[in-house]
Amino acid sequence: MTDADRSPEDRPLASLPRNVWAVTATSFLTDVSSEMVFNVLPLYLLNVLGVRTASIGLIEGVAESAASLLKVASGWLSDRLGARKWMAVSGYGVSTLAKPFLALARTWPAVLVVRFADRVGKGIRTAPRDALVAASIDDEHRGLAFGLHRAGDTAGAAVGILIAWWVVRGLQSGSLELTAPTFRTLVLLSIVPAALAVLVLAIGAREVQADDSSSSRLRLSLAGLSPRFRWFLLAVGLFTLGNSADAFLILRAQSIGMGVDRVLLVILSFNVVYALISGPAGSWSDRVGRFRLLIGGWVFYAFVYLGFAGVDRAWQVFALMAAYGLYYGMTEGVARALVADVVAAGQRGTAYGVYHTVVGTLALPASLLAGLLWQGVGGWHGFGPSAPFLFGSFMAIVATVLLLWVRRQPVTFEPA
Repeated sequence: MTDADRSPEDRPLASLPRNVWAVTATSFLTDVSSEMVFNVLPLYLLNVLGVRTASIGLIEGVAESAASLLKVASGWLSDRLGARKWMAVSGYGVSTLAKPFLALARTWPAVLVVRFADRVGKGIRTAPRDALVAASIDDEHRGLAFGLHRAGDTAGAAVGILIAWWVVRGLQSGSLELTAPTFRTLVLLSIVPAALAVLVLAIGAREVQADDSSSSRLRLSLAGLSPRFRWFLLAVGLFTLGNSADAFLILRAQSIGMGVDRVLLVILSFNVVYALISGPAGSWSDRVGRFRLLIGGWVFYAFVYLGFAGVDRAWQVFALMAAYGLYYGMTEGVARALVADVVAAGQRGTAYGVYHTVVGTLALPASLLAGLLWQGVGGWHGFGPSAPFLFGSFMAIVATVLLLWVRRQPVTFEPA
């Protein structure tokens, strides 16, 4: 039997609509751009600007948390307007305009301002984009659609890291620490795929009107969302509190003596595994249930973070980062699909905004706490590099226990 003879059910990728592919391509290009720069940003702060880990945690946390407050507002507004596409396009545009200014940043407050502006763009685009994907696909293939999106996003990250590795090898081969000229070269190169991403979404996606049966009555509040979704948010919040910025994984690799080029290869191993797993995991969640996959992923994460607490050799870092990619592939797209499962169709923009806001807002205390546990502040010297990872492992187990309970709660709305 040829591909042409098969039904759409036998070829699920072929049945995915145009919007899913357009959003996936946009995320691919955006991550090519972002991962060229933001994976080495912690090294730029530490190696070039001499910033302590507590301040690096502050930069990452403030950028994610403050901008994340926009996610719930943009999601709610997209529900009210019944529009998704152009809010997403504008968010990608803001991030693209902000990125070149990193090449001019000479102090950590300047880096914070640019990082914040980039995250404002993400805050504007994320919830409407996810709601656009959810509105463009039927329930039976929702996990596959979000899994494909995460796979495209992460494949872009892998390409971006390869470009960064190539630049680093060419400009400072064998160097343990990142240099300022190398960082600025990466920033300038990153502008091209960022601009292309905006064009792809603007031209390639089509607007999908939100279900307006309840949009006229929507309020910017948790009160109208299902109790099951609110308990799910609590579990996600507890997990996120122990999930500090991935910048600390990069710093952990360098703390055992790995050079910049090897650190980039470690991050590449994470993204390759993440990209390969995301699509199949999303499709699998359509069959076996999203709660089951998410619970397994969180338990797996707890063991991975325990490993990072005790790592002392380069091969261990490579293995653990690949395992970390497996965790991400199992959970990121699945969690986003799960949000659409537990809220009414007309409230998905709001729900995605709330979800991303909870995750982003808690990034500030999570990253600050990680920096303090690692290096301390003032006269207190902290507990060392293992401490943030031990704490993250503990919080993952606590959150998993709550998620097991949430799984058993009834659905209290009629799905669209």
